Amino acid sequence: MIAGRTWTAWKAWLACAAAIALVLLASVPARAGTIELTPATSEFALSPHVGYLHDTTAADTFDDAWRRLEAGAFQPLPGGNPAFGFQDGAFWVHARVVNHHPEERRWLLVQTYPLSDHLDLYVRHPDGRVEHQAGGDALPFAARAIRYRHPNFLLDLPQGEPVDILFRVQSQSSMQVPLVLYTPAAFTELSRDAQLAIGLYYGILLALFFYNLVLWLVLRDASYFWYLFHISAFGLVLFCLNGLGFEYLWPRNTWLADKSVPLSISLALIGMHQFARVFLGLGERWPAGNRVSMVAIAAFVGFGIAAVFVPYRVITPAVSLAVLASSVWITVVGIAAVRKQYAPAKLFLLSWAMFLAGTAIYTLVAFGVIPKTFYTEYGVQMGSALEMLFLSVALSYRYASLRHENERIVSEANVQLERKVAQRTRELRNTLDQLEEAHSRLRESSRRDGLTGLFNRSHFHDAFERLLLACNEERRPLSLLMVDLDFFKSINDEHGHLVGDDVLRAAAQRIGDALKPHDALFARFGGEEFVIVLPRTDLRAAVAVAEDVRRAISSRPCVSQHGPDVVVSASVGVHTVVPGTMDDMEDALQVADQALYAAKANGRNCVRTSISAA
Repeated sequence: MIAGRTWTAWKAWLACAAAIALVLLASVPARAGTIELTPATSEFALSPHVGYLHDTTAADTFDDAWRRLEAGAFQPLPGGNPAFGFQDGAFWVHARVVNHHPEERRWLLVQTYPLSDHLDLYVRHPDGRVEHQAGGDALPFAARAIRYRHPNFLLDLPQGEPVDILFRVQSQSSMQVPLVLYTPAAFTELSRDAQLAIGLYYGILLALFFYNLVLWLVLRDASYFWYLFHISAFGLVLFCLNGLGFEYLWPRNTWLADKSVPLSISLALIGMHQFARVFLGLGERWPAGNRVSMVAIAAFVGFGIAAVFVPYRVITPAVSLAVLASSVWITVVGIAAVRKQYAPAKLFLLSWAMFLAGTAIYTLVAFGVIPKTFYTEYGVQMGSALEMLFLSVALSYRYASLRHENERIVSEANVQLERKVAQRTRELRNTLDQLEEAHSRLRESSRRDGLTGLFNRSHFHDAFERLLLACNEERRPLSLLMVDLDFFKSINDEHGHLVGDDVLRAAAQRIGDALKPHDALFARFGGEEFVIVLPRTDLRAAVAVAEDVRRAISSRPCVSQHGPDVVVSASVGVHTVVPGTMDDMEDALQVADQALYAAKANGRNCVRTSISAA
C-alpha cells in the first residue's frame, strides 16, 4: 500500500515537472512574456513587455536575430524606456502576441516616433511562416500602410495563435521604438484627437503670426519682424519633428525629410537669438553679451550649412546640444536685462521659461535620458505655444513703454525748446554783432588775418569751395569744425581788448599745434570764432580732433603781456559732409554753426555734432 502511494506521488511529481518543463521550453523565445490581447483591449503599448537586442554592427538578418532570441540574448527594456538616444548599429525588439479578440483580426502597429530612417517588421507565425514589411523615412511616404505622420504597419493576428513580432530600427536620428498596437477604431479615434490638438497648436501660431504681422507692417519695429521669423521657423521645426513635413510638404523627398530637422532648428535659433538681441536692446545694455549672441547666430548659420553635407547622426546631436546651450545663454541675457531695470525683460524671461522647459524635455527624450510620455512628447508644443503668447504680450508691453517714453521726451523737449529759442535769439544777436565786426575787418584784409596770422575768411571761402568740390568728386567725406571761444566778450570787457588779442593769438597757436598731425585748412572765421576743414575725415575722427582742439585751448591759462593770465575755454560744432549730399558751401557752414550753437546751449566748453544738434 505504501509502495503504491509512493509510486502515485512520484507520477504526480513527474507530471508536474514535465508540465513546467514544457511551459519553460515554450516560453524561451518570449523572454519578456506573452502579450494577451483580450476583447477589452483596443490599444496596447508594447514597450513595457518587449525584449531588445543591440546589433552594434547592423549586420544581423532576421534568422540571426531569431537565433539570438532563442539563445536568450534579448533583454527587457531598462525601465520600460523605448528611447536609446543616438546610437550606432541597429536595435531589434521582440514581442509575442496572442490575439483573443474575437472580432478584431486586423491590428495596426504604430511606432509613435516619426523620424526613424529604416524600419523592418517581421511577423513569425506558429507554422514558421514569416511576413516582412518595411517603413521609415528612407522610403517615400506613400509606402506606409496608412497615411499618417507616424510609421505604421497592418498586422493579421489570427485568434488564439501566438505570433512573434520582431521589429528592427536603424536610424541616424535618436533610436526610439515606442510601439503601440491599435484596433482600427482606436487608431481612428487617436489620429482624430492628435490631429485636432496639432491643429489647435498651429491655429494659435497662425493667429499670433498674422496679428503681429499687421503690427509689424504698421509700426515697422524690427522686434516684430524677428518675432515673426522665430514663430515661423519654430513652427517648421515642430512640423518636421511631428512628421507632418514628410506627410504634407515633401512626401517623396527622403533626402529633405532627413535634412529638414537640423536645418529648421538652426533657422529657429537664429531667429530667437536675433529677436532676443533686438527686443532686449543688447547692443546698448550689454555690448559684450550682444557680441556673444552674434557669435551664436553665426554658429547656427554654420550648423544650417553643415546640415546639408554632414550626416544626420553627427549634426543633429551637435545641434541639439547647441540648443540646450542657447537656452541657457538666452536666459542669461534676459536676467541681465532685468538687472538693468528693463521692465519688458521680465515678460521675456517668463515666456522663455515656457519654451525652455518644453525644449529641454524634448531634447532629453531624444537622448534617452527621460522616458517618452504624452507630456514629454508634446511638452515642446505646450511650452512653445505659451512662449509665443507671452512674447506677443511682451512686444505689446514694450511698444506701450516706448510710446510713453517718447511722449515724455517730446514734452520735455518742447519745454527745453522754448528756453533754447530765447537763448538762441540772444546768442544770434550777439553773434550777428560779432560777424558784422568780423566782416568789416575781412573787407580790409586780403589773405591773412593781421592779428593771428591765420588765413582770413575770404581765403577760407575760396579754399573750402575747392575742397567741397573734391569731396564730392572723390566720394570721400569732409568734416567742418566751428570753434568759438566761450565768454570772450567778457574777457574783452573785463581785461581789455589787448588781453583779448593775446588770448586770440594764444588760442590760434594752440589750435594750430593740435592740428599739426592733420592735413587741415585752418582760418580765423571772425571775432573769437575759428573754422577748420578736415579733408577725407569722417564724423568719428572729426569729433576726436575737435576734442583735442577743445582740450588744447583750455589746458592752461593764456599768458598776456598786457594783463593777467586768462583761463579760456571753447565750444566746438562739428559737421561731416557726406559725398553727394551737399554741394553748397554756405549750407555746410550753417549746419556746423548750428552744431556750435548746440554746444553753447549745452553749457559751453564741449563738442557737439550736427547730428546731436538736429
